[in-house]
Amino acid sequence: MKKCVILVAMMFSGILVAQEVKPELEAVGNKVKATYYHENGQIQQQGFFKDGKLDGVWVSYDEKGNKVAEGEYTNGLKTGKWIFSSEKNLSEVEYDNSKISSVKNLQKNALANRN
Repeated sequence: MKKCVILVAMMFSGILVAQEVKPELEAVGNKVKATYYHENGQIQQQGFFKDGKLDGVWVSYDEKGNKVAEGEYTNGLKTGKWIFSSEKNLSEVEYDNSKISSVKNLQKNALANRN
């Protein structure tokens, strides 16, 4: 499962190589808010850049608009707790300077049964 989480993390960390729908860029204080889109018009990723580096909270969505990842960058490096979601699992990944320091995996069904 850790390999799956790492794969999702690697996919999320690469900001769109080929995209036909142009991103939106908006100045917000001393940062630039970037919104990237899937070809169907749904938001794919949204977050901030500061001095040309990823900075602040970034959120990634699938083509249906479901959140699949959320985490924070500091000066271009992944930091703190990131959440990755798939159909059946939720994973909490702790980063320190873009390196994974811990992974916790939870089944979504188990979470639903607790409520």
